[in-house]
Amino acid sequence: MTNLTRFDPFGSVAFDPFRSMDEFFYMPRMPVFRTLPSEPEMKMDLTEDDKTYYLKAEIPGVKKEDIHVSIDGNEVSISAEMKKEKEEKKGETVLRTERYYGRWSRSFTLGVSVDEVKAEAKYTDGVLMLTLPKKVGTAVKELAVH
Repeated sequence: MTNLTRFDPFGSVAFDPFRSMDEFFYMPRMPVFRTLPSEPEMKMDLTEDDKTYYLKAEIPGVKKEDIHVSIDGNEVSISAEMKKEKEEKKGETVLRTERYYGRWSRSFTLGVSVDEVKAEAKYTDGVLMLTLPKKVGTAVKELAVH
């Protein structure tokens, strides 16, 4: 005679309070994703002093003409367009071709409006440097609550 067993879908899942949550929710990466080229990112550092905001953004492989910076009060937007082609040939046979066409954009809001007239932008060796002077007279007014 056969023994019947009740199926428990959670029988193999055991909770160990000493196991980290990272291990509990761990999912291995699929090897397919490792072979795909990753899309470049625009990494930024933003600092400030009493009078100016300073921004440093890494935008490698982009021409100066393809970078656009716009300032609207305290909102700053940076966009860049990349066109990259790479082709390897041996004789007349194309062995490998890689192309990337993409557009990045980052927008952020600052605490104080920027003086657009005095703002400066420099692009050297793949790094965009923005100097964004704060507008005079745009201090935040705090109201007393009665």
